[in-house]
Amino acid sequence: MSQLQVGDMAPDFTLPGDNGEDIRLSNYRGQNVILYFYPRDDTPGCTKEAIGFTEAKTELEALNTVVIGMSKDTPAKHDKFIAKHELDLRLASDEAGDVLEDYGVWVEKKNYGKTYMGIVRSTFLIGSDGNILQVWPKVRVKGHVEAVVEAVRDHAG
Repeated sequence: MSQLQVGDMAPDFTLPGDNGEDIRLSNYRGQNVILYFYPRDDTPGCTKEAIGFTEAKTELEALNTVVIGMSKDTPAKHDKFIAKHELDLRLASDEAGDVLEDYGVWVEKKNYGKTYMGIVRSTFLIGSDGNILQVWPKVRVKGHVEAVVEAVRDHAG
C-alpha cells in the first residue's frame, strides 16, 4: 500500500503502548496528533528525534497537539527507552506491523546490497477531526522536529 496523503482520514488503531496502557488514535479527537514512525528504540537518529519531540512538548501542548511515536519495538523496550532518555511522549508498539502497513511506512529497503522490509521514518500531522494535514515521508532527523512544530503553528493560526 502506498503512503497516505494530505486529506486522507487517518486510519484508527488501538495498540499496546508504554506504561502498560493501550493507545487508541480516536481517543485524541479534538486534538492534533503528530504520529511519527521510526525504525528502532535507542538508535542514534531515533533517540535524537524522540528527545526533540520531548523538548517541544510544552509548545505543542499549548497548540492542542500530542505526540505519538510508533515502531515494532515491544512495550517493554519502549518503557526502557523512555526511562533511559527521560522522554515525555507516548510510544505505541506495532509488533505485527498492521498499522505500519495501513500508513504505508512498512517498505522494502536496500542496504549494502541486501533487500529487507523495514520502517521508513515518516511523520503525519493529523488534525483534530482525524484528517491528515501534512505528511513528511522519508524523514531526515536534523531539523525535522522544528519543521513539524512550525507546521503545527501554521495550522493553528
